[in-house]
Amino acid sequence: MLAKSIKILKQLQTPKGLFVAAADPTTHYSKQAWLRDNVYVALGLEAVKSYKEVIRTYQALLDVFLKHEYKIDYAIKEKPKYRYQYIHARYDPETFNEFWEDWGNKQNDAIGAILFKIGDLESKGIKVLRDENDLRIVQKLVDYLASIEYWHDADSGMWEENEEVHASSVGACVAGLKKISHIVDVPDNLIKKGQDMLNHLLPRESESKDTDLALLSLIYPYEVVSEEQKLAILEGVEKKLVRKNGVIRYENDRYFNRGGEAEWTFGFPWLAIIYKQMNRPDKYAHYFRKTLEVMTEDGELPELYFADSDEYNHNTPLGWSQSLAIVALLI
Repeated sequence: MLAKSIKILKQLQTPKGLFVAAADPTTHYSKQAWLRDNVYVALGLEAVKSYKEVIRTYQALLDVFLKHEYKIDYAIKEKPKYRYQYIHARYDPETFNEFWEDWGNKQNDAIGAILFKIGDLESKGIKVLRDENDLRIVQKLVDYLASIEYWHDADSGMWEENEEVHASSVGACVAGLKKISHIVDVPDNLIKKGQDMLNHLLPRESESKDTDLALLSLIYPYEVVSEEQKLAILEGVEKKLVRKNGVIRYENDRYFNRGGEAEWTFGFPWLAIIYKQMNRPDKYAHYFRKTLEVMTEDGELPELYFADSDEYNHNTPLGWSQSLAIVALLI
């Protein structure tokens, strides 16, 4: 499983360093690179110490931002009023051009995620930043989060849907600002405003959602919640969202809904990772076994299974799922 998963991730990495989301050539997932997905896919390669590929990924992400620096400058100068003025969430992996459709482009958590991992890797001695250009654009990403007032900015969140203030987005930004603060200038109050809002929102994900699979990110990889908050998040996810072949994103999710909410496979290794970190070998083993059970005969993890069935969608294998399975195995 490990060898197969590593092979899948390396096949998803394009020549310029970005990962496409999934391998199936019949879907747009194989032709587009999401900022957030690149962070989560790179976690698996980091776990197997494939640092060359990890560094290539983050330097490619920095090159994306450098290409669109003019847009970031504009957003810093004046708080964006329209979706298209925000940093977009997905790009052509060869040209680094934005995809312009008017969809859930406001995804603040993706910026927080990238700052978090750059800061984390640098602190471990894994050099991502190449020169003054990289330092400058990282500082501008911090200034961008300040300009959009991320702590109460309604964004489309991890699932790219309706705009609300999402705990998972605010928490990602808090984690990113904390990690990157030893490299660039981050005002203390910029972190405090986010932490205060996060404490206000939790354990809810947003006004409309009391629990959500995205909240697991606040535990892993971000570690920005208290023990009490962590337990409340896990209770909500396990009580309301865990299903036979995966974890639904939230109740009444309409995406790939066929008689019920779709069951996302990466929920199982995600929970396994968290319980391993919590020194709960029983729960870890349970969710790791569930991860293996939902793999295809070829050792691939689909994006999701349709509700109450063993049929999965075409986004197979999904890089994010395969990556978390690697981390769950090796953590």
